[in-house]
Amino acid sequence: MSGFGVDPFSCMNLGISGFLGMSFGNWQLIMNAALLLIVWFTVRHCIGPGTIINMVLVGYTADFLCWLFLDQIGLTVRLPLRIVLLLLGTLFASMGCASYMIADMGIAPYDSVAFIITTYTKEKISFRMARILSDLTVIAAGVIFCLGAHHSVWEIVGIGTIVNACCNGPLIQYFRGKLEKLL
Repeated sequence: MSGFGVDPFSCMNLGISGFLGMSFGNWQLIMNAALLLIVWFTVRHCIGPGTIINMVLVGYTADFLCWLFLDQIGLTVRLPLRIVLLLLGTLFASMGCASYMIADMGIAPYDSVAFIITTYTKEKISFRMARILSDLTVIAAGVIFCLGAHHSVWEIVGIGTIVNACCNGPLIQYFRGKLEKLL
């Protein structure tokens, strides 16, 4: 809604759902289900009730909020507030991700991808680097599908997408460490 792009996983899912002509929420659920199968066979300890809640609700919640704020209300936000919201959103998303990871109630299928990478590289690749690599990979996939659908890449990719891809892994790892010590 800020016009700064979307998070990396949403970038890929918006690119693919636009290419296929289906709703974001439906495609997000299908992609999460496919990832869940991979997680089941690789890092099963990442699955819990939070995994299912996240994989079912995130896409549909995003569909609803975009419909509400963009289509119904026609929300517009000035640049200084958009920048503040981008920074706060990045911090809160990373802190939220770290929070539900240490709660040990399950991790979203996409968030488990970094754990798969660290597990199969025998931790030669850190969580933060694995997350950056997975985020940059799904951005590339989103761009390819978006271009294949002849849509504007700038609808899904922006400075916020890049900030999120480069900062999410390090921030999640930072907040996990701090929250684990606190709790």
